[in-house]
Amino acid sequence: MELMYATPKSWAPAVLQAPLLLLNDHAHLEKKAANNALELLSRWPHGNIPERWVRGLAGVARDETLHLKQVSSLLLQKGGQLSRNHRNSYAGHLHNLVRRGAGHAELIDRLLIAALIEARSCERFQLLLRHTDDESLRRLYGGLMAAERGHYKLFLELADLLQPETAQARWMELLVCEARIMAAEPFELRLLSGAPGN
Repeated sequence: MELMYATPKSWAPAVLQAPLLLLNDHAHLEKKAANNALELLSRWPHGNIPERWVRGLAGVARDETLHLKQVSSLLLQKGGQLSRNHRNSYAGHLHNLVRRGAGHAELIDRLLIAALIEARSCERFQLLLRHTDDESLRRLYGGLMAAERGHYKLFLELADLLQPETAQARWMELLVCEARIMAAEPFELRLLSGAPGN
């Protein structure tokens, strides 16, 4: 993956001190990812929607819904509970970069930001996998890591389907922005938080 900011090694041991809070946050992220894929499904700007667009985004929505079920079930098994409310400042900062009302440009931004979130999640799952001895968490993070990598590649592919040259240039811009945003995020017991010491 092409991320320009590498999460410090101190992050995973710190968030794993509160695995139930991390699972609760994670469940909300999976729900938002499923909703995002379904919302993008209807945004193809031309007349005939390509099969790759429909099948790809429907597949992401299916995967994320399954992940929501897996994470929520594990949270409940471990004695936790899904909260009603959730916030994600990292994703909020990224979504502020969307060129709203700009047609293809807005859609490309939405796809590329989805790709960034999937790529960052994949990186985080890899770190969590290395730092936990809990076998149930290891199984969860191992499976999710591969899925997020596939979603990341799909969102990039769909952006290229719209406008290859524009998408590539914008991707490089957003990688720089994402690195700056993540480096400035405060540390919290969340999957997409900053590192301890921020």
